[in-house]
Amino acid sequence: MTHFLTPEAARDGARGLTLAHPHIALCDDPLFLWSRDRAPVRRVGLVSGGGSGHEPLHTGLLGPGGLDAVAPGEVFASPHARQIVGASMAAAGASDGGVLHIVKNYTGDRVNFSLAADQLRAEGYEVAQVVVDDDVATSGSAAGRRGTAATVVVEKLLGAAADRGTDLAGLADLGTRIAACSRSLAVAARAHTSPSTRRTAFTLGQEIDYGAGIHGERGARTINSLRPTEFVVRRMLTDLLDSVTAGREGVILLVNGLGATTELELRAISALAHACLVEQGVEVAVVAAGTYTAALDTSGFSLTLTALSPGWLDLWCAPARTPLHLPGATAPPTARTTGPDFVRRTPVRRTRTRGRRDVLERLGAICATVHADLTHLDQRAGDGDFGDNFTSGVTRAVARAREDGTAGMTALAEAFTTHVGGTSGPLFGILFQHLAVALGDEEHADTAALAAACTAAAEDIGRIGGARVGDRTLLDALVPAAESLTASARSRRAAPLTAAALAAVKGAHRTAGLTARRGRSSYVGDHATGVADPGAIAVALICAALAETYEPTHATRLPGPSHIAVLAPSTEAVD
Repeated sequence: MTHFLTPEAARDGARGLTLAHPHIALCDDPLFLWSRDRAPVRRVGLVSGGGSGHEPLHTGLLGPGGLDAVAPGEVFASPHARQIVGASMAAAGASDGGVLHIVKNYTGDRVNFSLAADQLRAEGYEVAQVVVDDDVATSGSAAGRRGTAATVVVEKLLGAAADRGTDLAGLADLGTRIAACSRSLAVAARAHTSPSTRRTAFTLGQEIDYGAGIHGERGARTINSLRPTEFVVRRMLTDLLDSVTAGREGVILLVNGLGATTELELRAISALAHACLVEQGVEVAVVAAGTYTAALDTSGFSLTLTALSPGWLDLWCAPARTPLHLPGATAPPTARTTGPDFVRRTPVRRTRTRGRRDVLERLGAICATVHADLTHLDQRAGDGDFGDNFTSGVTRAVARAREDGTAGMTALAEAFTTHVGGTSGPLFGILFQHLAVALGDEEHADTAALAAACTAAAEDIGRIGGARVGDRTLLDALVPAAESLTASARSRRAAPLTAAALAAVKGAHRTAGLTARRGRSSYVGDHATGVADPGAIAVALICAALAETYEPTHATRLPGPSHIAVLAPSTEAVD
């Protein structure tokens, strides 16, 4: 199964909406929805509709301050004329002010809304139409620009104007002007899942579809997906600004997800787009980021710019009681974008010894090699963020040490304790704190001190995290390393750090055969079977970095970083 659509998705979705929003009523045959509530001074019924799969478009704007009725078609298919007629009659109610149809510029929508308008006029209703045609990717097409996410802006502004008592001619004129001042452009990194084939509608390699449609239509061009997101955003805004001119009132910036794009991504994109517009001297009056016009589960986003005329911002900010909440005017940017001032400590002169700095540099190089491996491990055995978290902590520590000479383990302890979240931050912070004390200012590592540090760290981590050896956590690598160091300190054997690293690697690889009782893997059940715990692998990598720094000749016995962080480990490979 690649989606959870029901056989009658449009009808079932409409029913679900009415359960969550009691002011919305449902007619089952023909299928349409209408709002029971409307402003007392509203004279004109606002009606829109289109294919399902674009939610919350249309239905999300049902209610006071928005639309009066919506006709939902089947997935990606326009509603038929009978639905539109029914919705229009419900929207008109007892008022004689007429009905305004808000129509996206697709052939099916245009045809069926025109047929419905003819039937309504024959019944004595006054009908006008606003066509939304905002997609610059289809400029020059014989059918004209497609109607996409700017429909949200048109419906919101017209809803507010209708609640002020504006008549049919006034609303039609306003809607036409808003549509003329609005342009959109979409990109997609993955196509939607076809409800019939249950496969993606088309395949993209290392490319982004530029100018994608909301029905899964391919764009006319593609761009390399390895390009930074900022490059994509800037290119889109350049094309949009070539098609719409921002005036003194500024613009509405609508950052719209196509269904599978996360809110985190959309917010980040909105920040990039806002910065780019401001850089070009465009005043941004409103920033709205969210999924407003989906294309089922397409992984992508669109940008919409609406150049504001006087009074339009007030319409946007007018109150509405609809399922979809749209943000108001954007707060003016503040000069201060950093956190509060902190009292800075007096710089401490730090001894720069080979061992204390080189171990951090070595760990940084290892992380650059295995970042993706750690991510793959955690995607199988956890939530997928360990590679990013661990590497970011090491990278921050490397930068700190290079900047002001902070000792390697001290920099790691500070980075993980104060900057890395999740579980890995505090637990590895504990380990690095103990290692920092053990290494001290000496260029040569003291085996007994390191043994005591690893033992104490294991005890603290077990106490705080509630884990023990055998629970499939980082302790399954740390404890064997501590035991090996303790034995080496007693027997004074050669290459104690290399022996400890080998013990840590073997312990980490053994976690692939353990059942998780603590930590990230305990949530994923059998999916972690055969995959080593990423935290234990990280401990093995730390031990390897220590051995390679202090015992470079003996450390050649160690497997390379990629063999330590292997997805399907074999303990027999480590002796």
